[in-house]
Amino acid sequence: MDFYSQVGKVALGSRLRRLSETFTEDAAKIYSLYETNLDPKWFPVFYVLSHQESASITEIAQKIGHSHPSVSQIVKEMSKKKLVKIDKSAEDARVSVVKLSDIGKQLIPNLDKQQLDVTQVVEDLLAEMQHDLWKAIEEVEFLLANQSFFDRVKEIRKVRERQQVEIIDYKPEFHDEFKRLNYEWIEKYFKLEEADRQSLNHPNEKILATGGHIYMARFNGEMVGTCALIKMDDDTYELAKMAVTETAKGKGIGWLLGQAAINKARELGAKTVFLESNTALAPAINLYQKLGFQKVVRPSSHYERCNIQMELKLN
Repeated sequence: MDFYSQVGKVALGSRLRRLSETFTEDAAKIYSLYETNLDPKWFPVFYVLSHQESASITEIAQKIGHSHPSVSQIVKEMSKKKLVKIDKSAEDARVSVVKLSDIGKQLIPNLDKQQLDVTQVVEDLLAEMQHDLWKAIEEVEFLLANQSFFDRVKEIRKVRERQQVEIIDYKPEFHDEFKRLNYEWIEKYFKLEEADRQSLNHPNEKILATGGHIYMARFNGEMVGTCALIKMDDDTYELAKMAVTETAKGKGIGWLLGQAAINKARELGAKTVFLESNTALAPAINLYQKLGFQKVVRPSSHYERCNIQMELKLN
């Protein structure tokens, strides 16, 4: 227990596994005590079959919340001990139907007595506890069904890493990174066009000098993302040249860049932020929608790759 006290809650899974092993060890002894020749892990399958004449492996898996391969393996093990019989369904020969054998049925009376006593012990144990473990387990299972433990860790990691991202103003010394980040995604999905070359090779003249702005995203000392605001007129700015390098995706950098650009557009007095993209870039389109952009129809783009136009109205 000293180990778990030192490590703390990060060892939740290990501690639950240890508790499970404690119960499993005693369960094997209890089955022996009641002369029921069952492996503890077979109990859910046996229980289902003891309460109905027969069931398919798929039906059993759905009832006990196990995977089909897991139930199939348990049934094979029980079959070797001659506790179950496996037949083909009369309705569909592709479906295996499982039922208790005569040997299996002979275990039911002793198992009923075992269940009666074990249930009483569990109730007594819960009564001795300050917290209701059974209800707590139900609550944890419900919460994890809505969002898995893995997804929760991934989200927390994303939040932590996002806090380490710096959104900074473009400087001339960032020109190579600005070009590299945009060349990277354009050449991966499309081909570089003349309009790209003009704005990427001459950002001062094509973006900044005309009233636009460029942001860079820095993470762990590296430039990992960028986006630009290009002034179209006094009321409208275009969100363009947004890029996040592959190794830094999943950290919410695109969201931070988009928010910074939108806030800058407001500061510059814009009423609308406009953008052009391609529906093949599903994550990008999803990001724009989360930022509040909606699809619009405008005059044709000067980019060949553009097949969708979106805009955000600023209050």
